[in-house]
Amino acid sequence: MLKKAGKDIPTKSGTKTNPKSQKEVPDQMLDKASKEIPTTSGTKSQIMMRLEKMEDMQQLFEHEELGIVVIHTYIWYMYDTLMRGTELCNRFNFIAASRINTTFITKNPTSVMNELVDRFMVAGDNTTPSLYFLPFNSGNGGHWVLVAMDLSRLMVYYLDSLPGDWSKYPSMKKTVDAAILKFRSKKNYRNRKDITWVRVQCPQQNNSIDCGFFVLRFMRDIIALNRIDIPKMV
Repeated sequence: MLKKAGKDIPTKSGTKTNPKSQKEVPDQMLDKASKEIPTTSGTKSQIMMRLEKMEDMQQLFEHEELGIVVIHTYIWYMYDTLMRGTELCNRFNFIAASRINTTFITKNPTSVMNELVDRFMVAGDNTTPSLYFLPFNSGNGGHWVLVAMDLSRLMVYYLDSLPGDWSKYPSMKKTVDAAILKFRSKKNYRNRKDITWVRVQCPQQNNSIDCGFFVLRFMRDIIALNRIDIPKMV
């Protein structure tokens, strides 16, 4: 479990903090960090990320709702400690949560779809099964879920620490589906069948603030299992 996982989040001693808080999820994001999520295809891009304020660390220490900075920082931590220099880099990719969320989809769904397609194109031909992790937020500091996409098999896994499925976010599903199909069309892949969405059975939160912790745990456990076909998360 990732509850109160403050000691798992990397920091750099001596780093000065910025007085500007970044707790809100969609509209006040750090674009400079969003394009540095590590991908495959042999690239060595890194997240040059720092916590913007001690308030971001307090989200962990005081067990508060997690914002985008903590989510991205932990992604970098997982890449650096679990994946770097291993074959896991060919199996797991990350998509910046600051670029794909309900608020942006509502404003400009075509732009968000193209953002996804561009991310898919960076990682090569995608003919070998691999997963793209998208920590998805419902908007305005809302609920976090994890969407994991296997482009080669046209599978999308949905992991949610609250009851329900992707039907709660129809615009997200429509955008993800459109991006996958457009990517395959640009690569001249045959679209063999409809995209299959799977709701993965996973642990459920018992309060109103733990969704971000659960999304981090889901990503970490899937990487540790080294499984592309996601089993039940128990």
